[in-house]
Amino acid sequence: MKIVVLHGQNHMGSTYRITKLLLNELAKKTDSVLEFQMNNVKPCVGCFSCFIKDETLCPQYSVVGPIIQAIEQADIIIVESPTYCLGMTGQLKTFFDHMAYRWITHRPHASMKNKIGVAISTTAGIGAKGTAKSIERQMYYWGIAKTYRISFTVSSMTWNEIKAEKKWTIEKAIQKSSKKIIRKIRKVKPGIKSRLMFNMMKSAQKGNQWNPVDRKHWEENGWL
Repeated sequence: MKIVVLHGQNHMGSTYRITKLLLNELAKKTDSVLEFQMNNVKPCVGCFSCFIKDETLCPQYSVVGPIIQAIEQADIIIVESPTYCLGMTGQLKTFFDHMAYRWITHRPHASMKNKIGVAISTTAGIGAKGTAKSIERQMYYWGIAKTYRISFTVSSMTWNEIKAEKKWTIEKAIQKSSKKIIRKIRKVKPGIKSRLMFNMMKSAQKGNQWNPVDRKHWEENGWL
């Protein structure tokens, strides 16, 4: 089993620590773990090269390319972000911008329908559930079959300040989530919502005259 982790911030706070707790639980079933910090990803410049030409022509491809390749080869994709102003970090959103061409509406990777996603977020106050849901939404549009959301209100600015009882609750919840994930490895299938979305996009691609790159991708995968 291969796992890829995208860290939405590099300061290694509560969200990072909880992600590490999950990785420790999954370790017994894991062959490899690749972790990437989103702080190293530069913003999309809006050149449309990934859409209408080839994703390798992206000015930032030397950085984002290896991350995307790792995602395509992974069984589990963990994306985590602390909650900043009721949302994910700007650094993580920057990476998601680079993945727009991989949406179901354009050129989804065929392997996504067999992958598991995990969206993790924490907050000292409010908004963690919304952040995790926003991350899940992005992975849904990549075509990932099943995404688990893990979110906590930790009521503290740092991991060390979290009360012992709260940490115990978090650890138990992570153990429970890890068992669910392990049971589903290589067994997930797209749900009704995902299948309907895919079929809608299939119909759209049949009449696609504006982007031959997208249409060719669908034809080469045998979807048209």
